[in-house]
Order: sequence, then structure tokens, then C-alpha cells
Amino acid sequence: MYTLPTIHLNGTGADSLSREYTDAWHALKIAREALLSSTCNARDFYPQGDHAYQDARFERSEAIAKLDDVIDYIEHWVAHISEHR
Repeated sequence: MYTLPTIHLNGTGADSLSREYTDAWHALKIAREALLSSTCNARDFYPQGDHAYQDARFERSEAIAKLDDVIDYIEHWVAHISEHR
């Protein structure tokens, strides 16, 4: 599914890769939780018309799904690197 690195002596070390991608994973999980905790209330959209709130909720769901995709990508890297440590 993803093109993952080959861990070898002439490449980036597994410890460095593990640390970097684990840090990225933690940051994205925090970002996802922050977005989920952020307000998206219908009363902030009704002046824009009947469908504005539904549109905003859909867009929010799409943004969360994109974060989930990036988190999945990083989890594959972390698992792959862990197998080679």
C-alpha cells in the first residue's frame, strides 16, 4: 500500500526514523483531538442559509478523514521501522 524505506547501513538509521515518525504520529493525534474538540455549532452558520451548517459538518468530517489517512500512513511507517529494529 505504501512505499516504505529499506533499513540498511547506508540509509537513515532505524532509531532516527522511529523517533521522527513517532513524533509526527503524536503531533497528528493531538491535532485530530483538537479539531474534534473545536466548536462547530449550527447557530454559527444559520445566517448563511439552510445548508451552511450541513456543509460545514461535511467539510469537517472530510478534514478529519484526511488526518486519519495521514495517521494511517505514519502508522505503517512506524510498524515497518519497528520490525527492522
